Amino acid sequence: MKVLVYSILGFHKAFLEKAAHGNHELVFTEQPLNEITASLAKGFDAVSLFTSDDASEKVLQKLYTCGVKYIALRSVGYDHVDLVRAKSLGMKVANVPEYSPYAIAELAVALLMALNRKLVLGQTLMQIGDYRLDHLVGFDLHGKTIGIVGTGKIGVAFAKIMHGFGCKIIAFDIKKNKELMDEIPITYVSLEDLCATADVISVHYLLNGTTNHLFNKSTFTLMKKGVIFINTARGGIVNTKDLLEAIENKTIGAAGLDVYEKEKPIFFQDHTDSPIDDNLFLKLRSHANVMITGHQGFLTNEALEGIAHATIANLNALAYNGISENEVN
Repeated sequence: MKVLVYSILGFHKAFLEKAAHGNHELVFTEQPLNEITASLAKGFDAVSLFTSDDASEKVLQKLYTCGVKYIALRSVGYDHVDLVRAKSLGMKVANVPEYSPYAIAELAVALLMALNRKLVLGQTLMQIGDYRLDHLVGFDLHGKTIGIVGTGKIGVAFAKIMHGFGCKIIAFDIKKNKELMDEIPITYVSLEDLCATADVISVHYLLNGTTNHLFNKSTFTLMKKGVIFINTARGGIVNTKDLLEAIENKTIGAAGLDVYEKEKPIFFQDHTDSPIDDNLFLKLRSHANVMITGHQGFLTNEALEGIAHATIANLNALAYNGISENEVN
């Protein structure tokens, strides 16, 4: 098939080309998909999209007019695609159901460790010659209660790492992971009980209509004073305004975020010469106890290779069979 790959990131291009083995004509553009750039897809059989792309109703209609039949996502999440409209247009949408879960889980651990042990502040003080330790006190993770929201593959990987640290693991999910329960001691509780009990909360849920703003003023109010909050899932799961309030009133002692609910105009782009016009984000970023990474959880060789192989496998299946086992609509 002739495939237009939107929002290509330089480091990912080679992985896709290698996985394709020349079976598809891949054309790459750094531009994200939107109402204006949809016209670039004229004459293409399929498009490949990333989380920064807009596949809303009007955009899908334009893709359909251009002749696009298939959408191969390079992500697990598909909240940026209007699946109902895609189905009505006969456009098939396939995602990458999984890739290295360790990539995201390990970043969540890295954020937790960096925040707890004040590594950024410690390095800053070191650079200016201030070797005092007064502001660098953290706490042992051993024996602490870790609350995990979502126990899919990433949540499972995070749980196992935290178990290795000697932590007590509690979790919230609509479905209990029996295999995980057989492997490590873990207790499933309500979201309210998790918020009230956990010393650290790490989010590993998909974003959908039910989980949008799952963490808001009500849930933050329940949390223990000084809790460390980690989100490497989707930005929309958290109400940022309420998160800021919880940080400022010291309910949340520190926050590690790889995602942000209004990240599309910001992440994956160079803003060194173009100031960010998002006061909420700027205010969030200004807090010393907040660490934000630019949606880089997937950024390991293993994860990039997995995403590329799954994306090409979906294109192969759609091209030769007209159906993929990973269709989400």
